[in-house]
Amino acid sequence: MDNSSSGIEVRYFAAAMDAAGIAIETVDLPHSATLSVLKALLVDRHGAAMARVLSVAAFIVDSELTRDLDRAVGPRIDVLPPFAGG
Repeated sequence: MDNSSSGIEVRYFAAAMDAAGIAIETVDLPHSATLSVLKALLVDRHGAAMARVLSVAAFIVDSELTRDLDRAVGPRIDVLPPFAGG
């Protein structure tokens, strides 16, 4: 298991951007980290508003949409809350 760490680009959209107060940030996590670990870090960093968003959000990892928190992180993660309208 690779425990070295690197900067992971996290991009926020819609309500996730509002909760973070930014559109993009870089977080330092081990290559072996999961989306669950990333989620905990983002809640710790951005608080209750982010926790609410992440409880219903999906993630794009390596061009795949997922809600599987056991999925390993990649070099870029997009945080996608549900979008209203159509």
